[in-house]
Amino acid sequence: MANLLWSIIWLIVLIVVGFWVAFFCAGWYVIIYPLTVCVPDISVVSDFLLLGAQFTHYCAKSMMEGKSLF
Repeated sequence: MANLLWSIIWLIVLIVVGFWVAFFCAGWYVIIYPLTVCVPDISVVSDFLLLGAQFTHYCAKSMMEGKSLF
């Protein structure tokens, strides 16, 4: 029963927060990633944006596994 509750919470996080974070990060990632060739120090920022773009995958995986938030 607890896994079902966590899955529902992850679904809410996915719908309310996950897609917005992923869309925002993906847009900036597309702009910044080509600049890493010219300025290698920006790769830290692009790596962080990639993690944000993959946030929906993390939410969906946690939802299917029934993981807790913390």
